[in-house]
Amino acid sequence: MSNSPSMVDDILSEYQGLEAQLSDPELHNDPAAARKVGKRFTQLQPIIQTYNKLQSAREDHEAAQEMAQEDSEFAAEATRLEGEIETLEEQLTDLLAPRDPHDADDIVMEIKSGAGGEEAALFAGELARMYQRYAERHGFTTEILGLNETDLGGVKDMTLSIRAKNPGRDGAWADFKFEGGVHRVQRVPVTESQGRIQTSAAGVLVYPEPDEVEDVEIDEKDLRVDVYRSSGKGGQGVNTTDSAVRITHLPTGVVVTCQKERSQIQNRARAMQVLAARLQQMKEEQIEAEQAEGRAAQIRTMDRSERIRTYNFPESRVSDHRIGYKANNLDAVLGGDLEALFGALKEAERAKRLEAEG
Repeated sequence: MSNSPSMVDDILSEYQGLEAQLSDPELHNDPAAARKVGKRFTQLQPIIQTYNKLQSAREDHEAAQEMAQEDSEFAAEATRLEGEIETLEEQLTDLLAPRDPHDADDIVMEIKSGAGGEEAALFAGELARMYQRYAERHGFTTEILGLNETDLGGVKDMTLSIRAKNPGRDGAWADFKFEGGVHRVQRVPVTESQGRIQTSAAGVLVYPEPDEVEDVEIDEKDLRVDVYRSSGKGGQGVNTTDSAVRITHLPTGVVVTCQKERSQIQNRARAMQVLAARLQQMKEEQIEAEQAEGRAAQIRTMDRSERIRTYNFPESRVSDHRIGYKANNLDAVLGGDLEALFGALKEAERAKRLEAEG
């Protein structure tokens, strides 16, 4: 078995320590600290549960072997348990393998229409609904932090927060992290009278959300904050007060806006949440790029210019170009049925991870 006993011992010790902290009423006086401890405790639970099952199977196997010497009927049970032990050992090895440290995190997602005018904006809106439907089916809550629509109901740009309802499951990052990149659509637009197929695009950006904005170092002197009147479809004013907020981070040029809340204070807080997520991601990407110099790129990439997927309406086909995935169920996918696609992406990531270890 490839996982070392010392690694398991360390995790058992950490788990017991977290359990003790969670039972201490003092911890819950600090909600941020309690969230961090609870998140880590949840992350370790599958490892502990698998380890306990393995230990139990080993004990049962030992007993069955002893009994088989006196009664041959126990030989079959010993053989069955050998298979169970092998399966559990593989599962434990997989769980102990290095994995994405952000898998338990919530996310901020930005969707922007690209080349293709109104058709691209309509497609961006369809992508947003696809993600919202998948989230609803899988125990996530979505909240629109910012939205800029076109007259026909398309999306010029949208910012979403996606969070797990149940702290006992993986965070949104584990499911949505593969979505960053350029999504291309091929179809006859509603605005096309000649029946010609047009290619349009939308960009998706995905960032893990920090537990607290304060976890990311942001100097107030580096910010330019502008307030303006919230707008609706086609840029029409929908608010009589200057409650919308645009924050520019001067050192990086990152610009975030929020206009969904009623008050300027709430919109500023939301905009800071998005800014913190983007700055954290930029910092991590820089470190990752430095570490990955001269090393093969991983399956997941946050390259904003990469065309990752094509949605072909005439053939009802979805193609993910990173892993060669193709399926002719476009309507279902746009309806939020992303299980097979996400499953294939996760399996490809897992295979890369195990290959890197090997």
